[in-house]
Amino acid sequence: MGAVLIRGPKGCGKTETGRHFSQSEVVIDDSRAVLNAMISEPGVLLTGQTPRLIDEWQNQRALWNTIRHEVDRRRVKGQFILTGSANPPDNANLHSGQGRFGIINMHTMTWAELGYASAEVKFADLCSGQKPASSLVEPDLRAMSRRLVIGGWPGHLGLKEEAAALANGNAFALLCEVDVGRVDGMRRDPLKVGQLLRSLARHVSTGASYATIKKDVWGEQADLSMDSVIEYLRALERLMITENLPAWSTHIRSKARLRATPKRHLADTGLACAALGLSSEKLIADLEYLGLLFESLVIHDLRIYAETMGAKLYHYRDSNGIEADAIVEFRDGNWAAFEIKLGSGAEDAAAKSLIKMAATVDRDKVMAPLALVAITGDGFAHRRNDGVTVVPFACLGA
Repeated sequence: MGAVLIRGPKGCGKTETGRHFSQSEVVIDDSRAVLNAMISEPGVLLTGQTPRLIDEWQNQRALWNTIRHEVDRRRVKGQFILTGSANPPDNANLHSGQGRFGIINMHTMTWAELGYASAEVKFADLCSGQKPASSLVEPDLRAMSRRLVIGGWPGHLGLKEEAAALANGNAFALLCEVDVGRVDGMRRDPLKVGQLLRSLARHVSTGASYATIKKDVWGEQADLSMDSVIEYLRALERLMITENLPAWSTHIRSKARLRATPKRHLADTGLACAALGLSSEKLIADLEYLGLLFESLVIHDLRIYAETMGAKLYHYRDSNGIEADAIVEFRDGNWAAFEIKLGSGAEDAAAKSLIKMAATVDRDKVMAPLALVAITGDGFAHRRNDGVTVVPFACLGA
């Protein structure tokens, strides 16, 4: 492509990654020099050795079309790398960029990248149906809870829980007081933004409705429209703070209705803990929430591994309560289903759920699953007699 757009939440490492591959750079801030260039000759901002990094490009949205025209004029690949911590608003007058721009989604780091997972079991091998093997992962809720609180921000590498929690709390405060208001120039109540993020954190890994979130944040105020709730949520989506998991749409044998509500997830478990003021001790004291946060962590990494293979991640649930925590769907229609359980003691329940879910799919219209996988918090990787594969999360890698 002539240009590559790296997008992801603030602090996930987009700029540093872009610098690694670029030969020159410009930061698109609100300085007088940048503003004058945008008025008189925006092309000057694109002048430099290539690939040229254009950091925080969304602060001057007109640059998108300027870059598009420059790519067309030069007719050379690998000219620009764009990075930014916010997507432009839906009504921005931007050409799609098709054929000129490649898009890379960036997230906070996976457990394998952080060194917490051995990566003995490869995601690609799982999805191709290969039989896994691994060393034993002992249960250690205390270590897991600390890592959930610290999160996967690259700037936290080497930090202990207390220091990372402080940094996450500061980031949470800035998000509420500054970032959400700046993303589209609309005035947002910082207190409401904080309440909204706390609601999303409480409902992580669930399909909480707009009505539920509205009640959490605004109480029973009848004069507040649902549109206001949605606008606040969209602001967080533009900052890529939320990473909701859409529902899988497929053909099923039964007359059950497929649930279309997405599951709620935040960009990082550290943000969820900061929103709720949770320490590792508090997490261990609430095993139900710890299980939900563990599911969100696994979904985070599965999403990244799926994207590296050109696949997409979904969840599945029908009106009969049959579900799968994650569905990986490939471009050719092949798919694999995952259930996520914190303890290996729930392995049987996870396997039963996966087998039941796979049986609901109409095999005349949908391919048989490549794999049915239970992700656990401990144990060892193995293939059960019923065909379900079991993998401890601390063994999983790309």
